[in-house]
Amino acid sequence: MIGKKRARENGRLPPDKPVAVIDIGSNSVRLVVFDGAKRSPTPLFNEKVLCGLGRELASTGRLADDSIKSALRVLRRYRTIVDQLGAASLHAVATAAAREAENGSDFIKAAQDICQTKIHVLSGREEAALSGDGVIAGMPNADGLAADMGGGSLEVFEVKDGAVHGGITLPLGGLRLIDLSGGDVAAAGEFVDEQLASVDWFETGKDRPIYMVGGAWRAFGRLHMAQTRYPLGVMHGYSMSVDEALKFAHLLDHLSPSSLDGIDDISKMRRETLPNGALVLERFIRRVRPSELIVSAFGLREGLVYGLLSKEEKARDPLIAACAELAELRARSPRHAHELCDWTDVIFALPALEESLEERRLRHAACLLSDIGWRAHPEYRGDHSLDFIAHASFAGIDHPGRIFLALSIYFRHQGIVTNRQASRLAGLADGRLLKRARILGAAIRAAHMISAAMPGIIGDTPVKYENGTLVLSVPKRHRALEGERLERRFAALAKQLGTDLEIRIGGRR
Repeated sequence: MIGKKRARENGRLPPDKPVAVIDIGSNSVRLVVFDGAKRSPTPLFNEKVLCGLGRELASTGRLADDSIKSALRVLRRYRTIVDQLGAASLHAVATAAAREAENGSDFIKAAQDICQTKIHVLSGREEAALSGDGVIAGMPNADGLAADMGGGSLEVFEVKDGAVHGGITLPLGGLRLIDLSGGDVAAAGEFVDEQLASVDWFETGKDRPIYMVGGAWRAFGRLHMAQTRYPLGVMHGYSMSVDEALKFAHLLDHLSPSSLDGIDDISKMRRETLPNGALVLERFIRRVRPSELIVSAFGLREGLVYGLLSKEEKARDPLIAACAELAELRARSPRHAHELCDWTDVIFALPALEESLEERRLRHAACLLSDIGWRAHPEYRGDHSLDFIAHASFAGIDHPGRIFLALSIYFRHQGIVTNRQASRLAGLADGRLLKRARILGAAIRAAHMISAAMPGIIGDTPVKYENGTLVLSVPKRHRALEGERLERRFAALAKQLGTDLEIRIGGRR
């Protein structure tokens, strides 16, 4: 294994110690091992088993024996995997089923013996707080109500200004509703309405987003994606209008069990709780009257890791942190990737391209990602980069931003040529986003004709605008870099910018 000193000498990231999280929920038991406690952690391992611990809780007050057996069996596996991955720490939590069941404490004791660590049985407020931290970790600018629906409960809380406010637990989990209603949709609906009506602060969510957390609602979003043939298959940041969500929720909460059997996009056990998840969502939307619905793939587990971070680490931009790390791991020169941020600042100084702070942030992220596909065959670098960026586990970015990153680096490799997937993603972009992606792709493509992806060159070959003309200055010491390919690339950039082009070699035109 490469040690930290050797890793730094090679210009790569030093190895981080993995952090493991076991989440014992009312429906699923999951292990996620992250590659470290940092602002943008990546899962090294992620597995869940739907054990259904809370399946009979409402009617019997106990965890079912077969569910306990299943959960303990999977925890033995998880403990072994944690050891195999060399995790520095293991954090284990349990939620509604374990805290409410008569035999919950006996189950937790047996689970702790297997996991060889303390399992924190979360209160409802603690569960809400951790889920809220997860939403903030994934969407730092989140501003609205967030709701985490599990098998046994629904946690609702406000996220605003990078903090969690309030928090309440309601007995509206998917498995609990099945148990309480005996599968009667009308009876379940009455119970849901009664519980939601008991909360007097939901009106604070009016005309603000609802952030959807939890497996049942991710499944809802995934099915909506499939039905609409949405071309970007990433759940985090997927948004739906209120009308779309209400219509789809009403459809799903009236499906018969036999109809659900034909749905292959989600697991059989998740299909079981889907109608009740849709029922709660429909009623919750009508109660809150939000502006839109946004799926958060970050929740309790990510919130737990976020809580381990220092104040300084929490303050870092998660997208820029992730892109910088990818540049360290995959680019030929991470330093060159950072130089591109400054070099393209001048390109986008054109008044017609005036940027918002968010657009500048996304452009810098794209520069950091610009060379991560270089190891692929030249003919496939564009396709490889597009697919990787479109589906990477980024935080702090919405779907339009993700599309901008993916298309910018695709155009950086392929020019104006588009494949089927690039065309489908471009179909989701507005004209401004697409234009900016083409210009940035052309700019990075041109810069690489000078630098060959090596640092210390483009800083000596600046560009500027003079009387509506894009001017590239190449000093005498770099004059051998001139040539037909360089002229063609910069002419293509000038065409995208709508300017004339002038190349000055050694101070002469």
